[in-house]
Amino acid sequence: MVSVIKAFKSNIRQYGMLIALIAIMLLFQVLTDGILLKPLNITNLVLQNSYILIMSIGMLLVIVAGHIDLSVGSIAAFVGATAAVMIVDYQIGVAATIFVSLALGLLIGAWQGFWVAYVKIPSFIVTLAGMLVFRGLTLVMLQGASVGPFPKAFQMISSGFIPDVFGGEETHLTTMVIAILFSAALIFFDIRARRKKREYGFEVAPLAVFIFKNAGITAAILFICSLLASYKGLPNVLVILFALTVIYAFITTQTVVGRRIYALGGNLKAAKLSGVKTERLTMLTFANLGLLSALAGLVFAARLNVATPKAGTGMELDVIAACFIGGASATGGIGTVIGAIIGALVMGVMNNGMSIMGIGIDWQQAIKGMVLLFAVFFDVYNKSKN
Repeated sequence: MVSVIKAFKSNIRQYGMLIALIAIMLLFQVLTDGILLKPLNITNLVLQNSYILIMSIGMLLVIVAGHIDLSVGSIAAFVGATAAVMIVDYQIGVAATIFVSLALGLLIGAWQGFWVAYVKIPSFIVTLAGMLVFRGLTLVMLQGASVGPFPKAFQMISSGFIPDVFGGEETHLTTMVIAILFSAALIFFDIRARRKKREYGFEVAPLAVFIFKNAGITAAILFICSLLASYKGLPNVLVILFALTVIYAFITTQTVVGRRIYALGGNLKAAKLSGVKTERLTMLTFANLGLLSALAGLVFAARLNVATPKAGTGMELDVIAACFIGGASATGGIGTVIGAIIGALVMGVMNNGMSIMGIGIDWQQAIKGMVLLFAVFFDVYNKSKN
């Protein structure tokens, strides 16, 4: 029992936010008279927050590296506007447009990263300037008007669903098969990671905690996917999000680059003395966020089926809040991809639940602000206790 309590305390941010997410979902399930967890609403919840979830992954790496990016909403809007002009005005193919849009986001991120890494201008200033520049360029690109609609192939990025190859009538069987395989893969890799830690003499969580954690995650995945399967199945954007989560979780935990990003935010001077190319790595994190912001911009435009001058307004605040709520430290060096996803889901469920209840946007903003403040306070409090 003592070891279980010790394991919980050592991972209080990770487990605490997961418990908080479950509690918030149950609370709004009661307050909305069961609407929150209806299949249609779960699908809408995924689609409404997909772009925040995508950008949260990239923002996490920037925050872990000890920086911040205020321009992600403007980049997403600018890339979405560029895609709209290419497809609607110039009749350029969807595949070519997506490739150019992603490349554009990568270049924008690298450009901002250059000023932060090599010119040593604080990231707050660089990305604040970027927020203004790309918001202005969005207005120039669209000439102050909305551009759309998009062809069906482009809309499928956000509004499409995977086909059911098993031909289920009432239940989308392919969704359930994917859910089972994904859950099994998570358990397999977690078991392998636990064995490796034991082989190298590292401390591992007690068996009871390990079993409870995996059982809880598996049950949650199967439950949510069963709800989706009773509607139209897995949205395409959720498959993209699953892939990004797996890829970036692997990068941050199993690769040299991932460990160096944490070292960069933990102690910049020590990382530099250890041979880490800090400037190049900093630029890489911003370039990566630019790429994911471009992808989020495409998803957002595809969902609205139109590019608007006001797209992405305030989006950066939700993205940054998601990372901090999910356990990232404001001083850098701490945070996980899964934590950022959980944080984004907390924000998404709160937005959705309060909207269903008819709570005004003014109170929604106030409540989200208090949640963010509490999350950062929790981080500072834990550090002062250690």
